[in-house]
Amino acid sequence: MPQTAAIIVAAGRGTRAGGGVPKQYRPIAGQPALRTCLEAFLRHPEIGAVLPVIHRDDGALFDALAADLPLLPPVHGGATRQASVRAGLAALANDKPALVLIHDAARPFASAALIASAVEAGARSGAAIPSLRINDTVKEVDAGGRVIGTRDRDALRTVQTPQAFAFDTLLAAHRRAADAGRDDFSDDAALMEWAGHAITTFEGDIANMKITNDDDFVRAEAMRMSALGDVRIGTGVDVHAFAPGDHVTLGGVRIPHSHALSGHSDADVILHAIVDAILGALADGDIGVHFPPSDPQWRGASSDRFVAFAMERLKARGGILAHIDVNVVCEAPRIGPHRDAMRTTIAKLAGIDVSRVGIKATTSEKMGFIGRSEGMIAYATVTIRLPWSAAGSAP
Repeated sequence: MPQTAAIIVAAGRGTRAGGGVPKQYRPIAGQPALRTCLEAFLRHPEIGAVLPVIHRDDGALFDALAADLPLLPPVHGGATRQASVRAGLAALANDKPALVLIHDAARPFASAALIASAVEAGARSGAAIPSLRINDTVKEVDAGGRVIGTRDRDALRTVQTPQAFAFDTLLAAHRRAADAGRDDFSDDAALMEWAGHAITTFEGDIANMKITNDDDFVRAEAMRMSALGDVRIGTGVDVHAFAPGDHVTLGGVRIPHSHALSGHSDADVILHAIVDAILGALADGDIGVHFPPSDPQWRGASSDRFVAFAMERLKARGGILAHIDVNVVCEAPRIGPHRDAMRTTIAKLAGIDVSRVGIKATTSEKMGFIGRSEGMIAYATVTIRLPWSAAGSAP
């Protein structure tokens, strides 16, 4: 186990946020909030391991968004947040880290700077939490809503996660609370206070918002899009000739046809064009640079591997894929009957909603090599969004 691990608490139901699924699985700018949260900690150089704690009924939802992420195997949470954290700590106890960060999946925008501050403050004090000053006047009221006092806001703070603790100390405090029948602490800092430990604070981040209701998703979407201000357009073109065969593969869908498409891989002109468009938007070469036809390992390869590669390059830059638009030019086969299947497959490969994938088709009116049914062409245009920090300052 590395020196520092992060436990991401994602076992809540989140029903107040609506959307038909727990809030941590709802998308923000096309990506589930939980994945955004997990990636933030996985990318951080000071975090050696990330452990998700999920609800036992959410296995399929979690696998769909995180199957490709290098996480520790998720553990099932309990009936309360405190029980979920305790389950995560127990999973780390055999090969325990020196320091553990506890973070709520409902806060998907933990910045690299905030995580670094948590690690530094936790290592220094053994128990540290991010906090924000209160700018509004704070009133204390009774059960009927009557004001009974005004609090000194200079002595008050709102508290966020990630909260950082010495692992052994936090685990012992959780076990002591469980033995005492206490399972009602709202955060780990409150539990540690109860156990008699001093807590220090460090500066939180106002952008590290907590998502509670549907309005919060609107604000989160706006924040995410604002951060991804570098909007780029990429184009890709691919052409393949027909050869003897009984099917073509287009957009990841096998379509019966009188001929096959000739190519070093599976000759999927649609996916090849999309890959080139993504790489072009990243200014990162083209499909031939990364998968040269001279390399025998790509002979007959399924083009979904190329799409996965391009998406990994995009995500490594902190970007998202906003839209894909494809034009196919051929005399046959007919694209229309297979359009929705291709859109669904492409959306799944790219990790976006099917509403963000368009496919159109036309013929060449019997002109040229396409008109003679010698091959087909696909043109792809993609829109991506990158953070300015990944691309330099705004022009």
